[in-house]
Amino acid sequence: MEVVRLASETDVAGWRRAARALRAGGVAPEQTLWTVDGSGGDLLAGSAMGEGGPTGAGQAFTVPRAFIELADLVALHRSDERFALLYSLLWRLGHEPRLLEDASDPQVQRAHRLAKAVSLAAHKMKAFVRFRQTRDEAGDERYVAWFEPAHRVTELTAPFFVARFANMAFSILTPDACVHWDTEALVALPGADPAEAPREDALEDYWRAYYASIFNPARLKVGAMQKEMPKRYWRNLPEARLIPELIAKAEGRTAAMVAHAPSTPARRVVRQVERKMRDASFEAQAMNNLEELAAAVQMCRRCDLWRDATQGVAGEGPGRAKLMLVGEQPGDQEDLAGHPFVGPAGQMLDKALAEAGAPRDQAFVTNAVKHFKHELRGKRRLHKTPNTGEVTVCRWWLDAERRLVRPRVIVTLGATAALAVFGKPMAIGASRQKAHQLADQAQGVVTYHPSYLLRLPDADAKAKAYGLFVEDLAFAWSLAA
Repeated sequence: MEVVRLASETDVAGWRRAARALRAGGVAPEQTLWTVDGSGGDLLAGSAMGEGGPTGAGQAFTVPRAFIELADLVALHRSDERFALLYSLLWRLGHEPRLLEDASDPQVQRAHRLAKAVSLAAHKMKAFVRFRQTRDEAGDERYVAWFEPAHRVTELTAPFFVARFANMAFSILTPDACVHWDTEALVALPGADPAEAPREDALEDYWRAYYASIFNPARLKVGAMQKEMPKRYWRNLPEARLIPELIAKAEGRTAAMVAHAPSTPARRVVRQVERKMRDASFEAQAMNNLEELAAAVQMCRRCDLWRDATQGVAGEGPGRAKLMLVGEQPGDQEDLAGHPFVGPAGQMLDKALAEAGAPRDQAFVTNAVKHFKHELRGKRRLHKTPNTGEVTVCRWWLDAERRLVRPRVIVTLGATAALAVFGKPMAIGASRQKAHQLADQAQGVVTYHPSYLLRLPDADAKAKAYGLFVEDLAFAWSLAA
């Protein structure tokens, strides 16, 4: 019996060297015992293989790349059988070169199940690591996270965090291994104890506010949510404490969304609009008021976006508002409710307007495109950015809203809105905090879309961008006033 002692639970390189020597020496899987002692000693200590070298070691052999990739994942699983299973597959590849193509083989199936579990654990780690702000011994800012992965994927996922937070010094502590990044070098060290992880910090509130803002009660499926975010991860997630309350209130919030469904236009208005739209020379400018315009938007067939949308979403606000806010298009919640900016981005906009001293009820809020453009991913409807042709076609309705409202200042939220209002691309960073003259005597102000702020992964970047967003809204309101 050949006893192979690997240096660590994730000693993939050691397994490769030992497995290569064993197979070249003709040692069958049933004659091999794989263990981990953590000493880093001889791989084949105490065996004939370790003392004298493998018989037939000079016989070279190759394996498919797919096996190497499979082995790299399987070796990170917590199963005690993983190294023995991999060696058995390696042994069989010698006389079954197409073994991995046999999806019905029990050992192949088992290896793929282990690899899939490891990949899922890596995905969960990328999704659920939460950094807390600390200071190191020199007083420099550092971010530290504690995580308990289902499998030994800490070093596997470390490059992902380095790429995402390249300019941020951070440490990720786990029971298996710890990785430390100082913005120049990545170092892996032995695992840590939960007591070494920092407690709550000021960033916790950002995570909770973000999670609450993107929670859609109308699409809640508790089983699916807990499958995607298993309870085993909750204790390390700052937003997890909100989940029971959000679930409990979901039914009431959904009922409130239904209660705020768009009012049906008066039949008289609908008949007037239908009569006007039958005219071959019909123009959006023929609408006499916002009520007619909203009814006309529901009948719009100028592009194909209406086919997959629930309804058109026209602008809302005072008929003579000094300030007009133009977004990109309705989102998932706006499409269901029939009102602009009622979802997470709308909540962010409301908060920023309040801080800027610009009451939303005194602004006219609309979008460059009036129907929700999306793609289905399972049961989810994922946002897709409207193309230039769709923006150009829908400008018909936006121009009509501008004619009826006659705002003093138009704020474009994001690049798509800027294209619709100015008729050309505008660089947000270079164009903000400036008054741009428009053809209808209004002044244009360019700023970010609130959904952009919601997508920023880094709390510091999110806070900075939000501050600039509030500044731009305050600047626009001062111009309008």
